[in-house]
Amino acid sequence: MRVKAVSTVLVMLAMASGTACAAPSVAPRHADTIYINGKIFTADAKDRVVQAFAVAGNRFLAVGDNAAIRKFAGKGTRTVDLQGHFVSPGLADDHFHNEGGGSGIDLSHVRTMAELLTTVANAAAQTAPGTLLVSNSDWHEAQLKEQRLPTAQELDQAAPGNPVVLVRGGHSYILNSAAFRKYNITKDTPVPAGGQISRDAAGILTGELFDNAKTLVPLPPPKALTMDDIVATQKALNPYGITAVRIAGSYKGDMLRALQLWKDAAAASTLSLRYTVYMPGFDFRTPQQVDQAIARWGVKQDEGDDFVRIGGIKLIVDGGFEGGHISRPYQEPYGRGGTYSGLTVSPPDAYNAVVREINRKGWRAATHAVGDAAVDQVLTAYELANKDASIIGKRWAVEHAFVARPDLVKRMQDLKLMVSAQDHLYLAAPALKKYWGMDLAGEVTPVKTYLDAGLLVAGGTDSPVIPFNPFWELYHFASRDTISDGIYGADQKIASRTLLLRLDTINYAKLIGEDDHRGSIEPGKLADFAILTEDFLTVPAQKIPGIKALATIVGGREVYRDPEYR
Repeated sequence: MRVKAVSTVLVMLAMASGTACAAPSVAPRHADTIYINGKIFTADAKDRVVQAFAVAGNRFLAVGDNAAIRKFAGKGTRTVDLQGHFVSPGLADDHFHNEGGGSGIDLSHVRTMAELLTTVANAAAQTAPGTLLVSNSDWHEAQLKEQRLPTAQELDQAAPGNPVVLVRGGHSYILNSAAFRKYNITKDTPVPAGGQISRDAAGILTGELFDNAKTLVPLPPPKALTMDDIVATQKALNPYGITAVRIAGSYKGDMLRALQLWKDAAAASTLSLRYTVYMPGFDFRTPQQVDQAIARWGVKQDEGDDFVRIGGIKLIVDGGFEGGHISRPYQEPYGRGGTYSGLTVSPPDAYNAVVREINRKGWRAATHAVGDAAVDQVLTAYELANKDASIIGKRWAVEHAFVARPDLVKRMQDLKLMVSAQDHLYLAAPALKKYWGMDLAGEVTPVKTYLDAGLLVAGGTDSPVIPFNPFWELYHFASRDTISDGIYGADQKIASRTLLLRLDTINYAKLIGEDDHRGSIEPGKLADFAILTEDFLTVPAQKIPGIKALATIVGGREVYRDPEYR
C-alpha cells in the first residue's frame, strides 16, 4: 500500500516556544539526530530557508531555527553542526539509464580527433587481430576540438586489423570498413524504416548508422548484471548529492534482472538510491506487445516501496540529435536537398494503437520526443487515448521535448502533461546547430517556456548520453551556456535559484507522484538530503558546475561523505 498524503497522516503543528514545524502527534518527541547552524533550503510550498532540522528514524521530525530544533534533543540524540553549509533536499535525475563507463573503449576523456584515434589504436594493439572492438557510449563529438565524428576511413587507419564499432550515446554507431564487412553492410544495403545509414556526396559509407539501422549490427550482449553493477551506480551518483533516479526504460542491459537486483538490495537495506523504473516499450508496434510485456514483467503500475517502484512504460517516436523529427528539413548537406527532417522511429498508426492500449490497461506513458514534429505525434496519440479514458492528472509525460511550438505547448497544457527535461544542449550544442541551424538550436529544451505555461518540469541528464552531474544541468538551465559554443537561447535562462533547485527535488517527486512524502525537507517526509560544498542560492553561476556533496543522506542514513569533510 502506498504512503498516503502526509497532510492526512501527520498533524503539522507550530511549537509555541520556537519556530519549528513538527509532527509530534505521530512521531517520537526526541530526534535521533539534529542538524543545526546550516542554511537549509526546504523546497516546501514557501521555499523556506531555515537554520536547522531534526531526523527521527528515516524521516524528518521538525524544521526551524536552532533554538526550536534543540528542543528535540534527548538522551542519545546526536547533534551535527553544519557550520554554515548549504543543505538541499536529495537531488534526483528524472531520466537516467546508467552512469557510463564499463568494459569497452573509454572515449569520455578524449578532446581531439587525434586523441580518439590514438585511444582506438591503443586498444587494437592490445587485442588479437580480427577481434571486435566496441566503445562505451558516454562520449559525443561535441567534446572534440574538431566537433565531428570520426570516419570509417580514419578508424581503418587506427585499427586496420579489427572491426570497430564506436557506440555514441543511445542512437548512433560508427563503424570502420572491417565492421561493415563483418555485418555484411554495403552501400546497397536497404535502410531499415526509422533508421539511417550515412553516405557522403559520392555515396560512400561514412561509418555512421543511427536509430533503427543499429539493428543491422547485433553487438555482443553485455555481461550478466550483478549486484556489483548496482553498487557501482550508487557509488558514482551519491557524491553529487543524488538520492533518486528515474530509470527510463534501460539500465545496463537486462531490465528484469536489474529490477530483481534492486529489490534484493532494498530487502537487504543496501540501496543508497531510490529507483522509479519504467518498463521498456521502445519496440512496441501493436497492442498485443503491450499486453505481453506487462504479463512478462508480472508487475502493476505504481507497485513497490519507497526504494523501488514501477512508474510506467517508456516509448520512443523519433531519433536523437541526428534523427530528431522536426517540422522542416535539416540544414544542408544533412537535409539532402530538403528531403530529410529526421526519423519517425515508431509509425504514427502503430504508436497511436500502443498508447491507447497502455491507457486501456491503466498504465501511463512517457515518450521520447526530440523534435517538434515528434512532440506533435506524441500529443496526437495522447489526445486519442484521453478520449478513450482521461489521462489528465495521471502524470503522463513527454521526455526531452527539445522543440515545442506555442500550439504544442497549449496542447500540453490542455492534457496537464509533465515535461522531463535534460541538459543535452550543454554538451551537444554545436552538433544541433550543424543539423538544425542556430535559430532552432537556440530554442532547444525551453524550460522557462514550459514553466511559464504552468507545466510541471523536472530535470535530469539522460546519462550516459550526457554525464550525470546534476550541477552541469542546473548551471546550463541557469545560464544557457554550453561547454564549447557559448550561450544558446538566453531568453530561456532560469534566474531563480530556488526554482532551479525545485526541478531536481520537489518537482521530481511530483513527476513520480511521491511529493506527499519526499522531495522536500518537511516534517514526516523521508529524510533524503545533501550537504553541499557551496551555497547554491548565492554562489556565482560559473561555480555551479563544480559543486559536489560533502555528505549525502538517504532515509536518515549517511551513504556518502567526502573524505575531507568533518
